[in-house]
Amino acid sequence: MNLDDKNLQELFNLADKFGNKRYHRLTPQDFEDYRKFDYWRYTNGDSECETTQESKDWVRDHSDWHCPICGARFAEQGGRTIDHKLPRAQYPWLSLDFRNLWVICRPCNQEKAEMHWYEYEHYMLTHHPDWYLAVKDARPVQLLKTLREQ
Repeated sequence: MNLDDKNLQELFNLADKFGNKRYHRLTPQDFEDYRKFDYWRYTNGDSECETTQESKDWVRDHSDWHCPICGARFAEQGGRTIDHKLPRAQYPWLSLDFRNLWVICRPCNQEKAEMHWYEYEHYMLTHHPDWYLAVKDARPVQLLKTLREQ
């Protein structure tokens, strides 16, 4: 299947179709990868515990002082957060795929919540048109293209 000629909505429709199909057939390896993310991110694999040094280092190495969406300084927005571009609730096997992760400020992460990327782009275009290009630039195109290989 050639995905190069697909528009964004078609790509995400395919991703949803694949995700729904795959979600209902999670493998033991998928669960193991999901657990690895929790242990990579949180001490003892528990979101109530503090963040691990390894994940803090990754955040530092993959961000600067400003949120890539709103442009605000992280320090003024309550800090940095790791977000999954394609929600781990829908794509748990992508939870530790670093192409699916990005660092954004806490308010932007809370606003995005569990929105699928296509839904998120549409939301940003209608609610925050000045920020839309930043979101579009962060689109997980390579990750979407890998879904066809699975």
